[in-house]
Amino acid sequence: MQIAVLGAGSWGSALAIAMSHVADSVLLWSHKLEQVDYFQLHRNNPSYLPAEIIFPANISFPIHFNECCETDLLIIATPLNAVREILQQLKQSSGRVPDIFLVSKGFEANTGLLPHQIVAQELVGFNRYGLLIGPSFAKEVAFGLPTAITLAAPELEFAVSWMNRLQNIPNFRIYAHDDVIGSEVGSAVKNVLAIAVGIADGLSLGYNARAALITRSLNELASLVLALGGRRETIYGLTGIGDLILTCTGDLSRNRKVGQELALGKSIDDIVTSLGHVAEGVSTAREIYLKAQALEIDMPIVACVYRIIYQEANILQEVSQLLSRQPKSEFIGDNA
Repeated sequence: MQIAVLGAGSWGSALAIAMSHVADSVLLWSHKLEQVDYFQLHRNNPSYLPAEIIFPANISFPIHFNECCETDLLIIATPLNAVREILQQLKQSSGRVPDIFLVSKGFEANTGLLPHQIVAQELVGFNRYGLLIGPSFAKEVAFGLPTAITLAAPELEFAVSWMNRLQNIPNFRIYAHDDVIGSEVGSAVKNVLAIAVGIADGLSLGYNARAALITRSLNELASLVLALGGRRETIYGLTGIGDLILTCTGDLSRNRKVGQELALGKSIDDIVTSLGHVAEGVSTAREIYLKAQALEIDMPIVACVYRIIYQEANILQEVSQLLSRQPKSEFIGDNA
């Protein structure tokens, strides 16, 4: 079995290492030739992972994109804003489209589309793909620490088949299901909500505030999942509450880090520059805010993050307004 991973950031590199345990060969592709040269010489990726993590011998680093199109599985591990271009390039490069995993999260800028909707537009009628997402930090996957993740696919048979083929990856457990929308929305929204929790942590509001924010964040996540056609049970699975808890509490969370830095008074531009890596919640905040407005869904925590990032709203005033909202029933659907 041959697997290709497109995108050599932290997650792409970690997945290549994980897949090397079950694949005969893994191709890790980067569009940056200087990065490819470095990989071939040093066999590590210190820009994204600890330097002591070495790529196994069965991982190679192709220069040409076309080499990745003839594999059994193609994992697209680029930021979401590059997925459409990758799919277009895939159509032009090969008459045969391999099975595809997407790991990108969010809503596409300007279109507001989810990853599966981009696939539907670019690969019309193609359904041999899935979303490999869930509570996972790349560094821990690369070190082989225990991880559980979801493979959500429009065809359950596809997800189950690949779940079985990849079951021997050490400490990397995949769960299959077919609620693509619920998984995509949960994994996108939690990044924005983690920024809010990071702000609370940065302001030293305490553990009580953190618990309250995470719980109410789950309510907002659930509202959007259900409004867009996802299933309720997905909210309480790995791509819902699991992903939310990890991203809101883990010290490796880039989105939580953004919130902490905002609380210290730093500008969003300086924060993003200093991170050096993608923090999906920053770009996704705008798309989710607009989506909630269009659907008339009350998402006050998301709205708070949106105003702080895009309207330079005063953080302390936003927190005060959030805490002084009109009391209401706790649960979705209650009219009391």
